[in-house]
Amino acid sequence: MNVKNPKFEISAVSPKQYPNKNLPEIVLVGKSNVGKSSFINTMINRKNLARTSSEPGKTRQINFYNIDNLFYFVDLPGYGYSKMSKKEQEQVGHFIEEYLFNRHEISLVIFLIDIRHNPTENDKLMYDYIIRSGLPCIIIANKADKIAVTKVEDTVKSLQKLLNPIGDIPTLPFSSERKIYSEQVWNLIENYIN
Repeated sequence: MNVKNPKFEISAVSPKQYPNKNLPEIVLVGKSNVGKSSFINTMINRKNLARTSSEPGKTRQINFYNIDNLFYFVDLPGYGYSKMSKKEQEQVGHFIEEYLFNRHEISLVIFLIDIRHNPTENDKLMYDYIIRSGLPCIIIANKADKIAVTKVEDTVKSLQKLLNPIGDIPTLPFSSERKIYSEQVWNLIENYIN
C-alpha cells in the first residue's frame, strides 16, 4: 500500500475522545518496548510520525493515526512495564480493556511479540484476552533483524506453536530495521480495511 498522507489525530484516555469517523481500526497490542511505534512508522514509510522511545512505558494513552482517511492505526499502551506504578498499570489496563471490548470500529488486532524471546506470562494473558474478545488477529514476531536470517522462519513457527498451537492465526516476521517483511503484512491488513 502506498500511504500518502498519514497523520497523528489524537491521544485518547476515554471513549468520548475517540475519533468518530467510522473508519476501520487496526489495533497494535504488545508489551512495552516491543516496537509498536516503529512498526507504524515502517508500514507508512515515515521516520517518526509515531513517537518512538528507547524507554519502555512511554505510551500511556491510546494513539490514533489516520492513514489517508482509509483507516486508523491505533497504538495501545504497552503492558508489563515494571517501573509503572501499580495504580498506573491498573489505569492503563482499564482503558485498554474498555477500548477492546466496546469499540465497534476495530477490524483487526495486530499482536506484536519479540522474536528473540518466548512469550511471557503477560503475552499469554493478552493473547487469551484477544481470543476471548472474538476480534480478528494476526501475530507479528517483531525485531527479526536481531536474529540470523536463516533462523527467522523456524523461530516464527515455534513462536506460533507456543501461542497458537492450532495454527489458525497468521504469524509473520517483521523488522523495522530491514523493512523486508512489510509487503506480506500489508497484504493481510488490506483484507481488513476494504
